[in-house]
Amino acid sequence: MVGGASARADGPVNRVLIPNHDRVPDRPPSDLIWEFAGETMGTTWAVTLVPPPEETHETFRSAIEDELARIIALFSHWDPSSELARFNAAPEGFWAVSQPFWDLLNQAMDIADDTDGAVDPTLGALVDLWGFGPPGPRPLDSFGAAHTVPFASDIDDARARSGWRSLRLNRQQRAVQQPGGMKLDLSGIAKGHAVDVVSDRLNALGATSHLVEIGGELRGRGVKPDGRPWWTELQQAPDSPAPRTLVALFDLAVATSGDWVRGFETYGQRYSHTIDGRTGRPIDNGVASVTVLADTAMYADAMATALTVMGPAEGPAFATAMKIAAAFVVRGDTGPVEIITPAFQAMLDEGA
Repeated sequence: MVGGASARADGPVNRVLIPNHDRVPDRPPSDLIWEFAGETMGTTWAVTLVPPPEETHETFRSAIEDELARIIALFSHWDPSSELARFNAAPEGFWAVSQPFWDLLNQAMDIADDTDGAVDPTLGALVDLWGFGPPGPRPLDSFGAAHTVPFASDIDDARARSGWRSLRLNRQQRAVQQPGGMKLDLSGIAKGHAVDVVSDRLNALGATSHLVEIGGELRGRGVKPDGRPWWTELQQAPDSPAPRTLVALFDLAVATSGDWVRGFETYGQRYSHTIDGRTGRPIDNGVASVTVLADTAMYADAMATALTVMGPAEGPAFATAMKIAAAFVVRGDTGPVEIITPAFQAMLDEGA
């Protein structure tokens, strides 16, 4: 038992998660199902929706692509013309930002406060230093055999230019202070936010039943024309002991953070893309993955990252206290184990 959570090393061949929010689905707007797909934010996206009568494919494809382009123009740290990239390159001073930028940054700061910095929107300098940002991967060593690791002094320098407590906001002017060399990085919540934005746009267009996926973050609304939910299989860490798990995404979102998704290895040591702002280094706490189910994809995305950073003891305890439905895969001395929170177990009980 960890923080009120239960650990499971084995179980049934398959298991099912059913949301327990007691909502009743509305009738889908038609009997049709349309599918769309593409690329964005360095990954892929896919949308399945039930269109209202007399709408066209082009209406929805244009709406989806418009929303995704807007997100990139605001929050991409890879596009030098984005609002975020322009702030990162700005000299010291307060800089007025757009309302959408302000809104998401404030949400990120609230989550940083709630999680004591386990999600921190100011770690761009550290992300770049470790080779996961726009400057590209870490350089190879003198033998060309492996990527180098930053010197401690370089980590200290990047940490000095980071930290959510150092970011000042002028609410009257809707302005953000650039203290000099600080780099914002909202990638810990941007994909989830993009899923929510696309979902809200589809809802406004009358496609009240749909499933949106961007880079593995998903949100489902409503049900299919036959009354069945949007089923999806949860991502699993490669060595996860958990059985195959299906979830009914009826007015529910899911996100998974995993150390296997992106990283690099040098001389037998693997470095994850998830940075712990408290140390300035990639996480190395034994957490292989965290899956979170929540009402919104942004919150699921943020909490999956936060719980991963918190680690195998603090993470489950925090998730249990906050009634977050989460499943952890932790590498132990005898092999990987799964830790699930009571809220996650409650969804399993619904599906039993």
